[in-house]
Amino acid sequence: MAKLCNEIINSLSINLKEKIKNIQDESINIEEIRIRSQKPLILNANNKDYFYNKRTDRLSLEMDNPYIISKEDIEQTFQIICKYSIHTFMDDIKKGFITLRGGHRVGIVGKVIVEDGQVKNIKHVSSLNIRVSREIIGCSDKILSHIIGGENKVNNTLIISPPQCGKTTLIRDIVRNLSNGNKLCGFNGIKVALIDERNEIAGSYLGQPQMDVGIRTDIIETCPKDLGIMMLLRSMSPNLIVTDEIGSEKEIRSLYTALNGGVSLITTVHGDSIEDIKNRKELSSLLDKELFKKVIILSAKKGPGTVEKIYDLEEKRWYFAN
Repeated sequence: MAKLCNEIINSLSINLKEKIKNIQDESINIEEIRIRSQKPLILNANNKDYFYNKRTDRLSLEMDNPYIISKEDIEQTFQIICKYSIHTFMDDIKKGFITLRGGHRVGIVGKVIVEDGQVKNIKHVSSLNIRVSREIIGCSDKILSHIIGGENKVNNTLIISPPQCGKTTLIRDIVRNLSNGNKLCGFNGIKVALIDERNEIAGSYLGQPQMDVGIRTDIIETCPKDLGIMMLLRSMSPNLIVTDEIGSEKEIRSLYTALNGGVSLITTVHGDSIEDIKNRKELSSLLDKELFKKVIILSAKKGPGTVEKIYDLEEKRWYFAN
């Protein structure tokens, strides 16, 4: 297993920390660590679930002699993640996740306390999901020519991707490239406004991005996308607004507002094809050629971040990644 950073390892309970340390020589890249009370310890890589084998101290695709997560494992890990001050992290807990130093995100589920239609707390935590955040600098280079629409201009671009196919890693590198500029493409760099609602793209920790998202990028964390777009248009005069996982009609309407303000757009949506998006009523308008020009389709066929093909909505033709 590619070595996990100390920030992740040190966020685990004593028992889990020892188990993870024991398997540091495994030749797989862990994407998620799934910690579910009274269930086997599962580590996910390349959309496969690996089980920790207590007898061999190794990972296996077969559930043989697995380590079962205890209630104490959950409680200890949660306390460590919150730095033994749950109240301090309450705003994050109410959103369902906490971001670790390094940009790694820990999802939280349990008994949700709701008051007046708002989440007030999550008690009796039953599962934690540690999503390992990794940068792949340059992973967007091969598609940058499709995104760049001329001298310091950007084509409005929609990225369609199933879960865990590398869309966050790809969009992060796109932001970096467009913000810094790319000499090979003759692109000088523009003002980018990033709405990082789930704090996955920049992975900010205490307001500081843990990932390289470029020198001209302004970031709004954990803000609803429709509100974030309006705030950015009023205050930051961006050339480009980037956001992740558009899904509601309200969010799509806000994209049109940005378009009318003369701002370029890049966003992502869950799906596996253009036909998939067309068949979902709430998302079909995303394929309006007035809104987006390029559509990038991702898969995990050759590993996360595989660019299957690119569609030009104006030209009505497909391009295939090199």
